[in-house]
Amino acid sequence: MMERGHIGTGAPRRDWEFDEEREKHDRKQEEAERKKMLDAALDAGLEGTFPGSDPVAVTQPPPSARDKHTP
Repeated sequence: MMERGHIGTGAPRRDWEFDEEREKHDRKQEEAERKKMLDAALDAGLEGTFPGSDPVAVTQPPPSARDKHTP
């Protein structure tokens, strides 16, 4: 396996260590993007209902039993 030097410690680093760091960074980026999209959806919902008495929900509620049995 190929080794790369790590600046500061002098200890060699293996490719899989870089892959793990990249995956962790990617997961953080994806979570940040998801949060940003949900915040934007909530803001848009709030702007469309202001002033209102009911809080805005970003998600759609599941169908009720009555909704499932309609022809």
